Parts: sequence; structure tokens; C-alpha cells
Amino acid sequence: MSDSVVTEESGVDENVDSTESQENTQESVKSAEEVLTEDLQRLQADYSNYRKRVDRDRAVAYELAVASVLNELLPILDDLDRARIHGELEGGFKSVADQIENAVTKIGLVKFGEAGTPFDPQIHEALMHLTSTEVTEVTATEILQKGYKYKERVLRPARVTVTDPE
Repeated sequence: MSDSVVTEESGVDENVDSTESQENTQESVKSAEEVLTEDLQRLQADYSNYRKRVDRDRAVAYELAVASVLNELLPILDDLDRARIHGELEGGFKSVADQIENAVTKIGLVKFGEAGTPFDPQIHEALMHLTSTEVTEVTATEILQKGYKYKERVLRPARVTVTDPE
């Protein structure tokens, strides 16, 4: 049942339904609560995405820094390889060379380039070109200088002699 109120100024009957006004108030409170909840969820999602992006950027920056340091060590590793080939690694210097090579391997540096493998321009740099009947496909027949990778990134391609079939 609704209360009927007659105002003195207008003389008009106004129907005031107390249950309707309570329902409207409850609906407006619920809608305000839903809006705030949606805003909070959106803010939490934005923060989560920001954190993931920062973590990803930090990992990329770390990998680039390590790759840069390893790139500077490549000439030293080449010198150690040449000294080993010529038999000049002896005594204490041999153990230092082994420790350096083990350290860069532990970090993730991988040496690649084997003679007789098919030529791949993404990991090989052709310095000389030959033809032969002994090969059936374009082949890296001689490795002039080994290549190096860190994770999936090629720091330096293997420098090779390429042999084509006749």
C-alpha cells in the first residue's frame, strides 16, 4: 500500500511509495559497486600486464648484455683455438684456457661449424667458392673460422669454403 501525501502548495496528490524508493537506492548502490568492481579488475589486469612486460623486457636486456660481453670474448677464444692447434697451449696457460672455455660454455655460448654440412646462409659466411663432382648439394667443405651462438642468436657466423656440385 502506498502513502498518499497532499502538498499544501500545489494541492496535488503525490504517490510516495517507500518500497520503490528503497529498491531504487539498492539498485544505485549495486550499480556503483559493480562499476567500482569493474574498475578494480581493470586496474589489476593493467598492473599484471605491466609486470609481465617489465619482466620480459628485463630478460631481453639481460640476454643482450650477456651476448655483448660474449661477443667481445670471441677474438680471445679464436686465439686460444689457434694456440691449441699449433701446440702452444702447455702448462698453466692450458688450464687457464680450459677454464675460460668452460666458463663461456656454462654461460651458454655454443661453438658451431663442421666441415661437410650443407651450406646455410643464416649460420655460414662463404669466404671462398669451389666446384666439385664429389658433392651433391651446396656444402661447407672447409671451416675457416668457427661460428658462435648464444641461445638462438648467432653472434658470429661460421666462415667457410663453399663447394657447389658441377
